Amino acid sequence: MSSILYTSRKYFPKAAQILLISVTWFCSARGHECAINEPPKLASYFGTKTRYEEVNPFLLTNPLLVTRKEDLLPNTCTPLQIVSVIRHGTRYPTEKQIKKLKKMYSLIKESTSNSELVKELQNWNLWYDDWMDGQLVKKGEEDMKNLAYRLASLFPSLFTSDKFHKCKMSFITSSKHRCVDSTKAFINGLAHTYLKLPPPTEDTLENVSCREPVVNDTLMRFFDHCEKFVAQVEENDTAMYEVDEFKEGPEMKRVLRKISNLLSIPERELNADLIQVAFFSCSFELAINNVVNAPWCRLFDEEDAKVPLPNFETFLYIFLNS
Repeated sequence: MSSILYTSRKYFPKAAQILLISVTWFCSARGHECAINEPPKLASYFGTKTRYEEVNPFLLTNPLLVTRKEDLLPNTCTPLQIVSVIRHGTRYPTEKQIKKLKKMYSLIKESTSNSELVKELQNWNLWYDDWMDGQLVKKGEEDMKNLAYRLASLFPSLFTSDKFHKCKMSFITSSKHRCVDSTKAFINGLAHTYLKLPPPTEDTLENVSCREPVVNDTLMRFFDHCEKFVAQVEENDTAMYEVDEFKEGPEMKRVLRKISNLLSIPERELNADLIQVAFFSCSFELAINNVVNAPWCRLFDEEDAKVPLPNFETFLYIFLNS
């Protein structure tokens, strides 16, 4: 989660007039087909690394296009308040992921295979560096700016210059740098792309404090403040035993054996973490560089993609519902 956007009025009319949206869905626009290369079939398995464009392909040609979904916004309703929970924009891999990728890449470089795929991977430019460490990329900034524009376009009565100037909106984020930067980009897209407001000057800076993100980890990273989670998970060496078992299970071993054969790398040199980072390299190349046919993607098919390692969000969901 990167930010919460909230706008409201000081009064509440009859319940029939209240429209509360907790998650905003953007439906596909009919008649807007993209004349572009199709993304890899694996894209639907990228989880939290899925691009907005995978859900609505028309955004590839017009990132500001939005269509009104009548069952979501019936004409008989007057929107008075919106709460939107938004994930951060496209980011670089984390430092840990980059280190694993470098390990995987070094194994591929040492491979003696003459296959075309191995040669492509050996010639692939490993351009990631440790300093990137999950930071927001330029594409991620654009994600947030465009999302702000589309959201405001759906609710024009809530997103007005007057409400913005009078601080009727608040923007809350966690302290993660990619989340703070995403929230700033969202505000920027709302203020300058949608509302067409000029950048603040030195004379007006003191009056724009409410337009800055508010860091609130107690809300946005509540699990860090949950005593049960800290004691039973973060400080418990056995908490991830099910994940460890899955890494050694038959499904993962099948994928590992396949990748070993494709790359001519001894199976003992590979592990589930390296397989996962190879899979995510496909998603990062697509999301960051718009490379639709990266060699990393051709290591896997859809059956392989159905064997992901559980991510943190999945594990947290299971814990909170146990």
